[in-house]
Amino acid sequence: MQGLWPPRVTRAQLIVAVLLFGLGFGLAVQVASNSDGDSALRGARQEDLVRILDELDDRTQRLEDEKTGLEKQRQELENSSDQAEEARKQTVEKERQLGILAGTVAAEGPGITITIDDTKGTVESDMLLDAIQELRAAGAEAIQVNGVRVVANTYLSDSGKSVSVDGNKITAPYRFKVIGKPQDLEPALNIPGGVVQTLEKEQATVAVERSTKIVVDALRAAKQPDYARSSSR
Repeated sequence: MQGLWPPRVTRAQLIVAVLLFGLGFGLAVQVASNSDGDSALRGARQEDLVRILDELDDRTQRLEDEKTGLEKQRQELENSSDQAEEARKQTVEKERQLGILAGTVAAEGPGITITIDDTKGTVESDMLLDAIQELRAAGAEAIQVNGVRVVANTYLSDSGKSVSVDGNKITAPYRFKVIGKPQDLEPALNIPGGVVQTLEKEQATVAVERSTKIVVDALRAAKQPDYARSSSR
């Protein structure tokens, strides 16, 4: 009895006892808190419960919308570099196409060559202009006459026994280099009463040759408009 009383408590036992007491106290507080919350909900009115559920649904929906928006932004950021590169390629291609129409860049493709030999000197500028208009109507995309690029505002005039194209004097034989669909270009010149027959009546000879590769390399300097400006905003 003297060995058992008073009880001897070691330091380790005392620490364990304190920890067990703290753990038990925390569990008791948690249980009491949950009980209070459950009691509060059990005592709430039906309209209050409905309002709480609605608020939870609204918050869930907002979180879902925010998640969707963030995912969309992530995808846009991932694709932004690809989109920028595609936009750059389209811009370069559009510039090239406009350059071909304006005559500021060289072009190549299928088409025809037309050689008009005028030994009698009877071919006039309006006959060559008719040929250009027929070719354009047949889908010609680029035309060059004796080293002069034909563009939208090209004009032809007679200059003695020769012809002037945009102020550039050219002489026979007149050689056209035309890019377009050969199957459309050649028949357009050979229609009854068309360009070929008109030139042959003037004792000129006309030779048309199809080719899978025509190079139009005569260039025009880019001209800055004096008054017109882009209206894009």
